[in-house]
Amino acid sequence: MSFTFETTVDVRYTDFDTYGHVNNAVYATFLEEARVDYLTHVVGEHADITGSGEGLGIVLATLELDFQDSLGPSDSVTVAVRVPQLGTSSFLLEYEVREDGAVLATGETTVVVFDRASRESRPIPDSWRENISEFEQL
Repeated sequence: MSFTFETTVDVRYTDFDTYGHVNNAVYATFLEEARVDYLTHVVGEHADITGSGEGLGIVLATLELDFQDSLGPSDSVTVAVRVPQLGTSSFLLEYEVREDGAVLATGETTVVVFDRASRESRPIPDSWRENISEFEQL
């Protein structure tokens, strides 16, 4: 897979379990932090994805993680993100969680554009679609 966007996510002391590695559930948080960074970088001020306000945001429809290796003591991981396709009101994001270049896990999420006031899905805004398409060369 080829990724244009990468971000660094800090690993916290509380992320480790009794086996001495990062707990599997924490990887969903790694993906979430990377997704926010990606959308902030690519969509910019047009996306109120942090949950504030009354406008459009996103909600997860699916989350899939596949683990290749465990993560022991570490200060951070690199998470690569890309959008391979856009639907009408949803889009897929693919991820690689890496430490020192080695892939520890891969993942996918499907996000749905969500109107907070009506609590219903909405089409992907044109500005989002244009910014993502240009960034990903879709």
